[in-house]
Amino acid sequence: MNEVIYSVSELNLMIKSLLEGDRTFTNIQIQGEISNFKRYSSGHCYFTLKDAGGVLKAVMFRNQARSLRFEPQNGDTVVAIGRVGVYERDGVYQLYTDLLLPLGAGDLMLAYEELKKKLTEEGLFDSERKRELPLNPKTVGMITSPSGAAVRDMITVARRRNRGIKLLLFPVKVQGDGSAAEIVRAIRFMNKHRLADVLIVGRGGGSIEELWAFNEEPVVRAIAASEIPVVSAVGHETDFTLSDFAADRRAATPSQAAELVVADADSYLRYVEELTARGERVLVHQLEQAQHKLQRLQGSWALAKPERWLEPLQQRTDMAMRQLQGRMESILQKRQHKFGLLAARLDALSPLTVLARGYSITKTDSGRALRSIADVRWGEELRTQVADGDVISVVQQVERREKQ
Repeated sequence: MNEVIYSVSELNLMIKSLLEGDRTFTNIQIQGEISNFKRYSSGHCYFTLKDAGGVLKAVMFRNQARSLRFEPQNGDTVVAIGRVGVYERDGVYQLYTDLLLPLGAGDLMLAYEELKKKLTEEGLFDSERKRELPLNPKTVGMITSPSGAAVRDMITVARRRNRGIKLLLFPVKVQGDGSAAEIVRAIRFMNKHRLADVLIVGRGGGSIEELWAFNEEPVVRAIAASEIPVVSAVGHETDFTLSDFAADRRAATPSQAAELVVADADSYLRYVEELTARGERVLVHQLEQAQHKLQRLQGSWALAKPERWLEPLQQRTDMAMRQLQGRMESILQKRQHKFGLLAARLDALSPLTVLARGYSITKTDSGRALRSIADVRWGEELRTQVADGDVISVVQQVERREKQ
């Protein structure tokens, strides 16, 4: 007999060391059916993987569980990626899960990594290829679904930052069969006709399968080949697609994409005002210095009494002063003219200007603008805003206009 006697804890520790020391078990992929799944208030998830021949206990701790793109259910067939270790207290081995994917997602991840490696070696993702976004684009092209939340978020943010910006939507499918081809066609069409100064290509969040169109090779190559700068805005902050690597700039969300490409008109106007005021102060300071210098020169000449030279010098000095004043007035007029143009453009965008031309805005009790007779009820109070005040009225009758 072996004279060495081990305690239970020592044996469990030895087995744990053997398992964790073998690289085979440090990053292993296990396919199985989920059973006894439970997510505790701590955020940790405990479940069992099983197949026809056996079961395996598994745990997914809070930090890893946060990355789940779906809510696992008993009976789901999944691929679990993690390491095999021993829980010493109970003397059982289990899978410490880092990533949990629905069946099929594992194949997608493999395809993702292979294509990423291929395009990286081609230099498609090199930083030297990236271009700067235009500082103040006039037209922004949006390539996304017309019915998703992403397009609404982009429009809302863009209009808030600059109501004069022109937005062009090229509607495409963003998931499912044919979506990649539609996205490619939209990018090429926008480039062929130079319809925008910058493009936003993306959609809202989703599973790896739902975002897969933006990992398709034709889409990635179309983004990289675009002559118009492209911002990729796919999913949420933690979602990364190959389109993100090919684009000139990645945005964490569609809303952030709109913030990146649309200049804030109010901030720009404040900056122009600040530059104008700074220029005026510099010109005034230069004029004062020139006047002080002239006074010192005049004093020096007066002490020397050079009468025969004083008059010609005074004439040249007066001419130089007139030229300096004329130059400063010209610069100031140009800056004031530029500022006036900017102010006029902003005023033209004001809804008050529209009201002054005889139009009005009618709102319901809830404060929403009235767009259709379907938005009002009999007896409801309405508030109509005109140029010089508000008119309060009550709905007595609604008449539908026949289509022409």
